[in-house]
Amino acid sequence: MGNTDCFKKNYGNLSKLYIVILPFTNVDIATAAKYPFLKEASVIAEENGADIESLISSESYSVARNRGLERVLDALEDSEVSYHSLMSEFDCLMEIMSYPYARMLVSSVNDRYLNRRYALAESVRMNGLLIQDDNQTVAHVAGELKVNAVADDNGLRMHFSDYLKFSSRIKSKDWKLINTEVEDGYVILSPKKFDRVLQNALQDRIESELPLNLPETFASYLKDDVEKVTNALNEHKSKYSPTGGGPIELEYMPPCMKAILAQAHNGINLSHSARFALVSFLHALGMDSLQILTLFSESPDFDESKSAYQIKHITGELTGTDGYTPPECSTMKTHGICYNEDNLCKSEKMNHPLTYYRIKSGTGWKKDDKKE
Repeated sequence: MGNTDCFKKNYGNLSKLYIVILPFTNVDIATAAKYPFLKEASVIAEENGADIESLISSESYSVARNRGLERVLDALEDSEVSYHSLMSEFDCLMEIMSYPYARMLVSSVNDRYLNRRYALAESVRMNGLLIQDDNQTVAHVAGELKVNAVADDNGLRMHFSDYLKFSSRIKSKDWKLINTEVEDGYVILSPKKFDRVLQNALQDRIESELPLNLPETFASYLKDDVEKVTNALNEHKSKYSPTGGGPIELEYMPPCMKAILAQAHNGINLSHSARFALVSFLHALGMDSLQILTLFSESPDFDESKSAYQIKHITGELTGTDGYTPPECSTMKTHGICYNEDNLCKSEKMNHPLTYYRIKSGTGWKKDDKKE
C-alpha cells in the first residue's frame, strides 16, 4: 500500500456533497485542523509532504503522535477530545496528523467499547466547535457526513430523511419530527440542534470505519502507545464496571435477579422478559455468552442453538455492539419480575438492578453523563 493510499484509508472514503447552496471549496488549514475528518484535511497533509510512514516513525511527527495518543486518552477519561488553540501552520498540521494516528491506535486495540467511546468523543468535540462557526462551514461539514443540508439566508435546514436517521436515538419529545418545522421536505433547525444531529452523524461514520485494516509492519511502531491505551482502557473498564473489575458475587445481586437465577438453576421455564433481564444483567457484570448459556442448560425447554442465538443477540455479539442495557426497576415491575423487594430496593435512590449491585458491593455509582 502506497503512502497516499494508506493515508486515504486512515481517513476513510468521503462521499461528495449532497446539497450545499453556498459554494464552499476553500478550507484553510486552521479549519481542517478543527475538523480533521474533512477530505480537505488529507489534501492539505499531502500538500505538506505528510505521509503515514513518516507519521508513525519520524521524530518530526512526535508532536502529532503525542496528540493522537491524547485524543484517545481524552475519549476514555472525558468522553470528549480536547481542543487546543493552534497558533501556527505547524501546529495545525500536527493536529491534522494526530487524527489518523489516533484512529490507528484505536484500531490496533480493536475493542468495541473503545471504538464507540472514541467515536463519541470526536463527535462531541466537533459539536462544540461547530457552534462557533458560520452556517456555510457547518453545511460543508454536513455534506462531508452525507447529510443533505442547505445553508442560505434563512439559516440551516436538513432533509427530513437525514433528520430522522440521525436524531431517532434522541428520546426527548422536542426532537420528534411532528414537533419540528418542515418546509419543502427540509427541517428548519436552530444551530444548536443542527450541530447535535451532525454529532450523531459523525459518531456513526467513525464507528462504521473502525477498526482500520493496518499493515502488520505498523505494529512495532505503534506498540508503546497501544500499550498505554490498553492499560488506560482496562483501568477505565474496571473503574466503571458494576463489579469494580472483580468477580461476580451472588450476595450483592438484587432480590429480583437472585430469584430469576434460582428459577433458571431449578429448571423452571423463564418468561421472555425474565430471560432478557437476567442475560443483560449478567452480561453487564462481565459474563460472556458461553458462561450465560451454561446457566440456561438445565431449563426443561433448553435449545442450545436457539438459546445461544438469543443470548448473543442480547449481549451484542451478533450485532457488533455492546449489547442491551438491563431493564430498570420500573420495567421489571411492569413485567411482573420484581421479586422479594428489600429495604434497599424500596429506597428513593434505587431505580436499577445495577445500581443495587454497585451499592451493595461498595463500588459506588459512577455515571458518565456525556454518553447517549
